[in-house]
Amino acid sequence: QVQLVESGGGLVQAGGSLRLSCTASGRTFSRYDMAWFRQAPGKEREVVATMNWSGVVTYYADSVKGRFTISRDNTKNSVVLQMNSLKPEDTAVYYCATGLVARNPQYWGQGTLVTVSS
Repeated sequence: QVQLVESGGGLVQAGGSLRLSCTASGRTFSRYDMAWFRQAPGKEREVVATMNWSGVVTYYADSVKGRFTISRDNTKNSVVLQMNSLKPEDTAVYYCATGLVARNPQYWGQGTLVTVSS
């Protein structure tokens, strides 16, 4: 069993930055892919960024490419999403997730709200 706890959400003006962190419990963290998803009001949940277990392979949604960076530290069981040049359309609840396959995770965090004002 893996438990995920996110932190770092909040209110920021357009053009600003936020850093989301996710800490996992469980011994298998280092063997799992990690992902950040988000769900905006009235929209379906979408994948934002993923990183494989070794940290070598990453994926970014086109909408965030060049602005967001995912990183992980397996020694600390943590994953970070650095979000720069934020836009109002980035407003959403952001979820940390993990599993054997990043796009189909088995475990989810509770979510953290990011609000970007124009």
